[in-house]
Formats: sequence, C-alpha cells, structure tokens
Amino acid sequence: MEVESGNPRIEPERDMRTLVSSYSNQVWRRLVGLFPSKHHDSNLLAKFTNFYYRTARSRSWRRRPGLPLPLPSNSLESTLILTEASRVYDALDDILEHVLSSMHIIQKSLQFWQLKAEGTNAQKAYFMVFERGPRAFINGTVQLIRGCSMEGSPLQQLCHSAATEISEKIAVLTSLRCCLATFLSQVYVEVDNFGEALVKDPEKSLPSLLVNINSLLSKLEESINQQHEMFQRVSSASVGGNNTHTLQFEKLPEINQEGSQWTDCEIKDAINLVYQNLDKLNSYITQLVSKNKKPRRVTLHWFGYTCGAVGLSVCSVWLVRHSSLAGSSDIDNWIREAQESTVRFWNDHVEQPILSIRDELFETFRRRHKGVMELEEVQLTSDSLHRMLLTFSEQTRGQEFPQDASDQEMMEIVMARYEKDLMHPIKNFVGGEIARALLIQIQKLKLDIETAMLDLNQILKANEINFAILAALPAFFLSVGLLMLVRTWYKQDKRAEGRGRMARLQRRLLVVEVEKRIMQFQTCLDKGQGEDAQCMLGLVLYSLDRLYKSVERHAKETGEWLSLREDIIDLGKPQMQTVYKLAVTSRLVRVYDCMLPSANRR
Repeated sequence: MEVESGNPRIEPERDMRTLVSSYSNQVWRRLVGLFPSKHHDSNLLAKFTNFYYRTARSRSWRRRPGLPLPLPSNSLESTLILTEASRVYDALDDILEHVLSSMHIIQKSLQFWQLKAEGTNAQKAYFMVFERGPRAFINGTVQLIRGCSMEGSPLQQLCHSAATEISEKIAVLTSLRCCLATFLSQVYVEVDNFGEALVKDPEKSLPSLLVNINSLLSKLEESINQQHEMFQRVSSASVGGNNTHTLQFEKLPEINQEGSQWTDCEIKDAINLVYQNLDKLNSYITQLVSKNKKPRRVTLHWFGYTCGAVGLSVCSVWLVRHSSLAGSSDIDNWIREAQESTVRFWNDHVEQPILSIRDELFETFRRRHKGVMELEEVQLTSDSLHRMLLTFSEQTRGQEFPQDASDQEMMEIVMARYEKDLMHPIKNFVGGEIARALLIQIQKLKLDIETAMLDLNQILKANEINFAILAALPAFFLSVGLLMLVRTWYKQDKRAEGRGRMARLQRRLLVVEVEKRIMQFQTCLDKGQGEDAQCMLGLVLYSLDRLYKSVERHAKETGEWLSLREDIIDLGKPQMQTVYKLAVTSRLVRVYDCMLPSANRR
C-alpha cells in the first residue's frame, strides 16, 4: 500500500480517480434521493447500493504520501496476497487522509481567527466593516451611524460584536478539531495494537479491527453531537443554529459472534459501511466548517479590489479618449516615443558599452605595440637633444662633458650663451650661436610636448575599459534588479514545502510544534487526563503528517530521507518514551540538511 502511494507515476491517475469518484458519489446520492422512502428497503435497491459502494471504492483515490500507518514492515508483502486485508489497509489509510485533511482545513481557519482575536480594537472594527464583503460593509456602516445616536461608543460596540463572533468561531473550530484529533489518535493506537496480529492471523484480527473502528466512529458521532448541542444552547447563531443537522452514522449489524470468522462478503460490507460513514463525516464537517471558516481572499480584499476596479475603469475611459477609437493619436505617439526611448537606451547603455569593451579588449595588444613605438620615438628625440646639448656645451666652455651629464645643466649653459648673444643679435646670428641655440630650444620643446602627449595617451588607454564599464552600469543594475525579482518570484512560496529561507524556517517551526505537543501529551498523562491526552496525541500526529509531507521531497534530494522518515515515524509511536522523542526532535533540527537554516547548510 505504501509502495503504491509513494510511486510518482500514478499520482496524476489518482487525482483523476479522485475527481471521478467524488462526482459519482454525488450523482448516486441524488439518484437514491429520487426514490420514495419505502423503496429504500427494497431488496433490489439495497443490493444495487451495496454493489455500488463495493465498486466505487475500488476506484477511490489514494492519499498523498504522508505519515504512514503503524503497520509492521512485512505487512506490505501480505497485502499482495490477501485482497481483503489490502482493502482494510486502504480503508484505514483513507480514514487517516479524511481526518487529517479536515483537521488541516480547520487549522487554517483556526489560525486566522486566532490572529484576529489578538488584533487591536481598530483592527477588529476594520475587519467587521471592510473584510467581510459588501453586505457586511453596509451593515457595519449603518451600525456605526446608529451607534452615534445611542449611549456609548459605536466603535466599542462594533469591537465587542467582533470579539464575540470571533470567540464563537474559535470555540466551534477548536472543539471540532479536538474531536477529530481524539478519533485520529484512537484509530492510530488501535492499528498499532493490531500490528503484529494483522500479519500473523489476518482472518481473525481483521473482523475485530473493523468492529473496533466502527465503535470508534460511534464515539466520534457522540462527541461531535454533544459539542453541537452545547453550542446550540449557548448561541443560536453559532454552528448554524437549527440549519445544521446532527451527525448520524450507519451502524454495523450483528454479523457473527465476536471472535468467529467472517466471510469475504461480510468484510466487504463492513468496509463499505466505513466508507459510507466517512462520506457522512465529510459532508457534516464541510457544512459545519463552511459557516466558521475564514473568509475567502476575494472577500477579505473586496474593498481594495473594488477601488482597483474603479480606478481601472477610469483609466480605461481616459485611454479610450486618447486612443484612435476617439480619433486621437496620443497613444500611438506615446507608444512610438516609448519604443524609441527603449531602443535608444538599449543602444547607448547596453549594446554600445558592451561593443566598446569588446573592441577595447581586441585593440589592447595593438595599441600596446603602438605605445612601445611612440615611446621609442620619444627616446630618439631625447637622445638627439642630449647629443646637441653635449656638443654645444663642450664648444662653449672649451671642456669635455661626461656622457651622463644632466640635460638641465647643459640647457642652462645654452640659455646663458643665448642671452649673451642676444646683446648683438645681427652679428651673432651670422657668425655666433644664436641659430644653434634656437634649434636646441625647439628640439627641447618638441621633446616636452611628445613626453606629455605620451603620458596622457597612456592614462587614457589605461582607463578606457573603466570608462566603458562605467557606461554599462545602468544596464547592469537593471539586469540585477530583474534577476532579484525573478528570484523573489521563484522563492515566493513561504510554506514549509517550498524552498528558501522562509520554507526552512517553517519546517523548523513544525518541529517545535511537534515538541511542544509531545510535552503537553506527557503532561496530560501525568495528570491522569486521558481524553486530553488522546486529543494531544492526535495533534502530534497531525503535526507529524505536515512535517512528513513538507520534508519528503527535500530529504530525497539530499539523500537523508530513509533516516529522516524513520525518525518521524518513531515520534508518532504511542508506546515510545517521551525522553527519546524529545531527543529525536532535537536531532531533527541539528543533523538533517533540509532542516538547517540557510546560513548553516553544509
């Protein structure tokens, strides 16, 4: 059974069978309702009804893999041979799925109302007026207006009515959740007690198990009806008043004496009876929860949606007036300008900088080679000037200068001779050194200019790539922003089944929830509160089922699933010591990678 539920290839088929089975059940109930009551007892219709439930449940859906039944590991092989035992296991598995699904729906609504109960008076008043739909908005507004003419604060009266309504819904959902949790724990313990017997002697243990399950269903019926009557007495508005019928299960007939062997037909009838009672339970819970569940998202945000619709209508009218439908070309011009701006932005800040960077990378070596050549030309000019200065200085002083003499020192000699010759310019221009001194000065000026240009060229070349990168920064930041938006959208699932830091936090909080409820379960046992202990055990199983489903996919990816699955199953065993369970919960958040915070991942 567990092998089938864990096969991902048949999940789509099970979803389709679920939908078909659900609609077929509704059609069958309506068909039966068309007959008068006296025909319900007819032999033909009774046989046809029994045949329908036998065949319909063979096509019933299997639940998404969750917390498994506490069956021995070798019970899977026996289900391949014993058809009736396999059907009993399927029925038990469906009981867990129905109860856990109902508890999850109740839990979501209960969390919503608990958050509303912890809110301020202003938040409660806002909920009463703006988050319950248009009709509640009108009624709340009228109540506020009428309260202005009466004694007392109208806002205080509105907050009091909100607190009363919220507390009633919390009480109804809490009691219903407790009833289902108690039934879940009783079924789980019952299967755990029958575990080995189901494998060793299934023919004897299966009838006893079915009888016990039927007895537990009767206890569930009694507890739910007691809660229903209590809330009807407290407030006629809660639990739907007289509109909600009481829960009535079908009773298992006295087939044989206890301990005697049942026929295959009797076992099938008992299984079909369990499924009929599950259908009734689901219908009753759906009707009861629908009157106390949290409002839909559309109802909660109807005011914002209405304002948005009004704003969208105004914008639509404005767009029509500026469109070609009204003979205006404004929108066409705006679209054309937007396209041109986009293309211009792309060319200037994305394409052109990238092309510039590419060109600069390709031209780096060529320009470096060219820079070497320019440096050689400057060096040649410097050597020529040095030789001219050396010759001029030696002829002027009449002494030999060393080859490494400073150009600045020799230039001072040139300038001194030049200033002296300028006293008789005409004479010295013809027979003096004025012409050579001028030539040397021009050569010096040329060298200074070439050196400055070479330095400037090297600075520009060294920063060309930086300039191109700087021009591409707007496009870079835009791309980073888009990537962040995509990443946020990809990791927007904050539930425990999702990815990212928030999902890991939710999984760790599930472990904390399991640990708290295990301690509360042990506290109830120590105080001798048996019924409360059964309720807490059911809540432990519900939390473990959520944890099981949330970590399965991630643990399989990291190769930790077999060990993690065994630890989760151990936490649900009723006979396991509380000290060992607390040690397991501590190990869950410290060892397994899918449970660690993102910063501490291996």
